[in-house]
Amino acid sequence: MAIDTNTLIASFCSFISVLLATIVLVDFITYTSNNYKEQFVAGTASELDDVLIQMPPNKVFDISLALSTICSLIAALYFGFGGEEVSIPKVIIAVVITMLIIFPMPRLFLKYKRKQRIAKFNTQLEDVLISISSALKAGFSINQALESIAKEDKNPSSIEFRLLMQELRLGTPLEDALDNMVKRLGSDDFELVATAIITARQTGGELTVTLERLASMIRERMRIVGRLRSLTAQGKLQAYLVGAMPFFLMFIMTYVAPNMMAAFFDNITGIIIIVVSSLWVIMGFFIIKKITNIDI
Repeated sequence: MAIDTNTLIASFCSFISVLLATIVLVDFITYTSNNYKEQFVAGTASELDDVLIQMPPNKVFDISLALSTICSLIAALYFGFGGEEVSIPKVIIAVVITMLIIFPMPRLFLKYKRKQRIAKFNTQLEDVLISISSALKAGFSINQALESIAKEDKNPSSIEFRLLMQELRLGTPLEDALDNMVKRLGSDDFELVATAIITARQTGGELTVTLERLASMIRERMRIVGRLRSLTAQGKLQAYLVGAMPFFLMFIMTYVAPNMMAAFFDNITGIIIIVVSSLWVIMGFFIIKKITNIDI
């Protein structure tokens, strides 16, 4: 049987087109993944430094990838082979959702620890200012007052002031060392303290009175923050309930009424409805969180 030349040329051109498209797609995916990994590692390195964890940033990326892969495999086995028949769309949705939820978990944990550490530092800052003010009244220099805080056993404030004193011993000017500490902590309260110390050194003002006023202001601010936290606790709980309820109901209905849910998982229209609905639920969750988060 003779092969038509036009058919052969068309088949060859189609093969070349598919091959080139595949190469471009693979190259784009590789470039995007490498770029994302670099950004992920850079951000993770900063977060590890903030919580003083000695771990290579690449390890966090590897842990995130390993956890998401293992959990996605478990989800695929559970949703794919848990029923009487295998549903490929259900498996794909379960794998994608599981990866999107599990992959950022290690980095979210680091952010949570950093936020917790800053909150604890701000809580200790009032006592730190009172101690520095008392040391200055006793005739200590500002460096000696800061060193007395570094020698105390109060984490994380003592650790941060210890790092500050290490920079001063290496010859770093106090202004630069305080600026580095402000950048490292990201605390608005300590930024006010650093500004007050630098201004007092430059103008010769009464630093003890300024520190006592700052301590009083921070005490009042912490009281207001605690009051706001109690007032907005119900709204935050509602945000979590509103965000979790649709996914919980979808999980329950998959086993209570599998035939009804199959209409969503087995065709493209149902999948689009699930994706759009999930996006709206997530958007509503973040809107409620934004409303209940009040900055002072």
